[in-house]
Amino acid sequence: MSRQILYAKPSITQREIDYVTDAIATGWGERCYDYLVRFRQAFAEYLGSQHVFPTASCTGALHLGLAALGVGPGDEVIVPDLTWIASVAPVTYVGATPVFVDALRDTWCIDPAAVEAAITPRTKAILVVHLYGNLVDLDAVLTIARRHGLPVIEDAAEALGSEYQGRKAGSIADLGVFSFHGTKTMTTGEGGALVTNRDDLAAAIAVLDAHGRNSKEKRAFWCERIGLKYKMSNLQAALGLAQVERLDELVGKRREVFGWYREALGDVPDLDWNPEPAGTINSFWMPTFILGQRWAHVDRDALLAAFQAAGIAARPAFYPLTSLPPFAADCHHPNSRELGTRGVNLPSYFDLLPEDIAYVADQVAEVLA
Repeated sequence: MSRQILYAKPSITQREIDYVTDAIATGWGERCYDYLVRFRQAFAEYLGSQHVFPTASCTGALHLGLAALGVGPGDEVIVPDLTWIASVAPVTYVGATPVFVDALRDTWCIDPAAVEAAITPRTKAILVVHLYGNLVDLDAVLTIARRHGLPVIEDAAEALGSEYQGRKAGSIADLGVFSFHGTKTMTTGEGGALVTNRDDLAAAIAVLDAHGRNSKEKRAFWCERIGLKYKMSNLQAALGLAQVERLDELVGKRREVFGWYREALGDVPDLDWNPEPAGTINSFWMPTFILGQRWAHVDRDALLAAFQAAGIAARPAFYPLTSLPPFAADCHHPNSRELGTRGVNLPSYFDLLPEDIAYVADQVAEVLA
């Protein structure tokens, strides 16, 4: 019987168990937010961000951020075509229209030139996604955004630990969002966070995040507007705090696993791997290769089926969102189409061993041979 290799799973140690056990036993009454406060402070320190709002999901964080920016019906938000649907669905929650643009072939992330070409008088924000840990060309996007007076949201759900010119991904633009799903580099089970360095946005988010209550209001239960309820629980925050305290270790192992793959598959030609341009550090959340022209005859789905038969839970790259029923559109996004149909995500998690990587690499080489 072949070994079974998952595509992702969290790393849980005694520290996580102890913190969660303590939260269950003592985190009530006056201590009901103790771990939430500690988690917020630790995550802010890790990122170098002024304001952190832990949430029940990254999707909720995006919804909260868009609402704080005042995005609503009649507005447009420029988004990448190549991403998971959760990056874009919240745009529809606030009644706005997502405007999809193509990816760059070398980074797999949003094309800044396509962003600028898509701006109209109805554009209210630009949302970028650091795909699989890869970094968006933020200098270019932020320059365009400033020229047009538009805020930028960084979706760093897959890029926790990645760095752009010395700053942590997700902490650089007007708003940043993170995911702590069980497949991510760190986890709270489900969960996410919304971060910002802008005091005005933090003030708006704080009201929205509290069901529309303003902390300056002296009247109990007085709500000045309809808010949202995406707050992370204290139990999740206890797990998250332990994970934040191990983040350097967790990110370091992702990078080590990626290095093992590159070494094991170094002799296989024409595979385009996650890039790491000068001035960036890629956390390599999901080691991914794109099948080049040499492998045009290879059916990507047949390759994935061979992995499954060998007990390897590899994944296809994301379908372009304009190819899915909710956003179906006849648009010319050749890079997103190629990347989405020729990309393969390989397993990556803390407990993987070099012999596991060698086994996966052998399957890749065998199928391509």
